[in-house]
Amino acid sequence: MGRVSQAQAEENRRRVVETASRLFREQGTHVSVADLMKASGLTHGGFYKQFASKEALVDEATAHAFGELARLHHDGLQQHAGQRDAAQRALVDSYLSVEHRDSAADGCPVAALATDMTRAPGDGEARRVYTEGVSAFAESLATEDQDGITRLCTMLGALVLARATKGSPLSEEILTTAHAALTATD
Repeated sequence: MGRVSQAQAEENRRRVVETASRLFREQGTHVSVADLMKASGLTHGGFYKQFASKEALVDEATAHAFGELARLHHDGLQQHAGQRDAAQRALVDSYLSVEHRDSAADGCPVAALATDMTRAPGDGEARRVYTEGVSAFAESLATEDQDGITRLCTMLGALVLARATKGSPLSEEILTTAHAALTATD
């Protein structure tokens, strides 16, 4: 089998990072390299041509997930013509929705990766990216009436609990109650 072109190698790497970002948010960073490569449609042997280690991929996939989150915020501001309050309301509506609860793979990396980050080395790149991402997300959530950390903790806690109680009436009640608490002053 011949060598792949540089362009194809870059495309393969991009595909692995995107797939890892989704799988890590859905299943955790314990997903095996073999399963990850299979989900990417590539061979296991190709992994080490692209990445020095699985930890290096976790670093890059975490950064990718937070990049998606930042783009989502930016797009929300653009969609609401720079009206921060309207964009934040739309974000809360989306974040505390049944659709977001049920779509961890495409969802918030703060909620999806929190448990994995508690086990990551404190000086690791993934932990640094995660911490910076949490800080930026909290900062973007601040309003005149509520600080961003409180809003983030409410949203994150509600999402995690709603996912853990999915299939019961409590799950939707958690989402609804947190949503009401965050939008009461709107």
